[in-house]
Amino acid sequence: MEIRSLEIPEEVLRFYLDSGIEHLYPPQAEAIEKGLLDGRNILAAIPTASGKTLLAELAMLKSISKGGKALYIVPLRALASEKFDRFREFSSINLRDHGKDGGVRVGISTGDFESRDEWLGSNDIIVATSEKTDSLLRNETAWMEEITTIVVDEVHLLDSANRGPTLEVTLTKLMKLNPECQIIALSATIGNAYEVADWLGAGLVLSEWRPTDLMEGVYYGGNINFRGSQKLIATASKDDTINIILDTLEEGGQCLVFESSRKNCVGFAKKAGSKVSELLDRPTRNALDGIVEEVLEAGETGASKVLAQCIRNGTAFHHAGLNSAHRKLVEDGFRANIIKVICSTPTLAAGLNLPARRVIIRSYKRFDPNFGMQPIPVLEYKQMAGRAGRPHLDPYGEAVLIARSYGEMQQLFDNYIDAGAEDVWSKLGAENALRTHVLSTIVNGFATTRDGLMEFIEATFFAHQNDTRGLMEVVDDCLDFLKDHGMLEGDIQLMATPLGKLVSMLYIDPLSAAIMNEGLDKAKDITELTLMHLICKTPDMRQLYLRSGDYELINDFVLSHAEEFTEVPNQFKDTDYEWFLGEVKTALLILDWINERSMDDISKSFNVGEGDIHAFAELAEWLMHSLSRLARVRGHTVADMAGVIEKRIHYGARPELMELAGIRGIGRVRARRLYDSGLRTIDDIRKADPVIIGSLIGTKTAEKLLMEIGMHINMVSDNSGRAESRTMDSLLGNEQSTFSDFEK
Repeated sequence: MEIRSLEIPEEVLRFYLDSGIEHLYPPQAEAIEKGLLDGRNILAAIPTASGKTLLAELAMLKSISKGGKALYIVPLRALASEKFDRFREFSSINLRDHGKDGGVRVGISTGDFESRDEWLGSNDIIVATSEKTDSLLRNETAWMEEITTIVVDEVHLLDSANRGPTLEVTLTKLMKLNPECQIIALSATIGNAYEVADWLGAGLVLSEWRPTDLMEGVYYGGNINFRGSQKLIATASKDDTINIILDTLEEGGQCLVFESSRKNCVGFAKKAGSKVSELLDRPTRNALDGIVEEVLEAGETGASKVLAQCIRNGTAFHHAGLNSAHRKLVEDGFRANIIKVICSTPTLAAGLNLPARRVIIRSYKRFDPNFGMQPIPVLEYKQMAGRAGRPHLDPYGEAVLIARSYGEMQQLFDNYIDAGAEDVWSKLGAENALRTHVLSTIVNGFATTRDGLMEFIEATFFAHQNDTRGLMEVVDDCLDFLKDHGMLEGDIQLMATPLGKLVSMLYIDPLSAAIMNEGLDKAKDITELTLMHLICKTPDMRQLYLRSGDYELINDFVLSHAEEFTEVPNQFKDTDYEWFLGEVKTALLILDWINERSMDDISKSFNVGEGDIHAFAELAEWLMHSLSRLARVRGHTVADMAGVIEKRIHYGARPELMELAGIRGIGRVRARRLYDSGLRTIDDIRKADPVIIGSLIGTKTAEKLLMEIGMHINMVSDNSGRAESRTMDSLLGNEQSTFSDFEK
């Protein structure tokens, strides 16, 4: 099907033709035939790189040309940023003749759950995570009722125990709020696609077609074995995976290697680097050196040096423990074909557009704390395998599993290569999943009675798959809990209390709110530790596990600080005592963060990465904000204290650094350096010699800092290499200018 034949605005057609897109892929053509451009709901279950995003774009742009507004829902922030960057290219599409003034406007919203983000309503396309979309609904954001097209990326995550219930309830609410809205659901791997499509009232596009052929095989006995053929791999190393990598690189391709754990990722990236480096040419080495410098600049822990050394050799590792700057450098370096091999945990397969010639699943088992090493689901394998083959760059893509025996090879063919992805099942039936959504459904008026609540649940995917009669008891338990804790009132007519409305807007589990309120009532002498542990007790907080050696150390800490906890379980009688110690350990990590312990020390002490520390801090900031708001509503004196700690968590610093750390681009380390040298306020910096500032935090950073506070100073070097500062006018020849002349 030619793109010229589509009923889309001329400006949109010209955009795609200028991009080199003249024909649609077969699955895209099928979606058009099933009503994509006529406003019909569509579920596209087609392989990675088969053009799912283009389907969404065409539907959104067609809707916008008629005065509509589009919402693009993604599971991950990184994916939100990727889509936002892509859609910003539409700013060149002028839809003025279709009621729009100028180019297509795009907005993004992924954080700050207690915000309506009304400003986003001026955009034509809004990109948001499913959690943020749910939050916008809870906060009754006005423009949500103006949405005419909803795109749900990675819709198979309805099956996720963590994210699935939120996505499911959010979609159910959106369908009730905007019954005429078009829904485009996208997934590469979904077993029961017909069932999901039926729930959404969508036309189903189900295809295995790919623009780049995917060959799936198992490495065993020196060969990659495919159905009906073999490929001999030369032996240059004792490690089979390294041999497969070298074969790929010699043919001009790149490799993604998936490992079972972060530790294994790092170890293999280091090991492979020694061989990969031998194949690098001089231009590639020079480009890698540039990435290495940026990696070292962007990191605060020893992991930066390990990553830098791997990248110097042409390899890298990628997992959630890396900070966001490092992840982006690795991804960009790989896309530019500078980094040749990435060794990753499965997180990289979950949506990011990072294909490679060959994908190697080095380990198809994952550690389960209850059952030990367990085989991964077929769906997870298909997600990883789907990354093989770069469209328009690779003649083919290969996904390779590793077997250690002939029998294992046969099992891998049967259980993965020839198997279909598992069915998607709703996870909404558990009380911990329903509790928060029952409250928000009543707060937003989607239901005001028990019968109305059950009627709402009848519209969910859970009800589409299950008989809901067994769910009534769980719903009643949720209602009893919410009433007992002062969040709901009424028997026949259900109404949210001011506390219930606040809890829903804060986007926390009602159980978290109950734990915080009860903790504040029990607390006597409240300290930073008291509040930190209180938020770490909540189900919304991610917990650190105890390692061997932790038990005794943390137990001793608890005994010496017992009066600062709202409650200490009996270590000899309470089976949850070890869980309590995990809460304390998590609280100690956040305390170390706000008391400016170095990132490297925290990383080593708690066995976490920079990315983990930031993730813990982000959760803690949100929960401390919630604690402060709950305390203030109840008139509790601890509200101000919690507010100060919330700000300290944001910057990871002591109270005296708040003013300096608040300057964009400075951060806690540079702020401490300035503070300890006597530059303790913005006013002190204004009066200081720029050369001194440059010597403390670096010339480039000093220039940016001065710019941020409204001063235009250019830092240069004289012939001797000694740093000095000159104002912009002095560089233009006016040597009489004074420092104060250049303040805004």
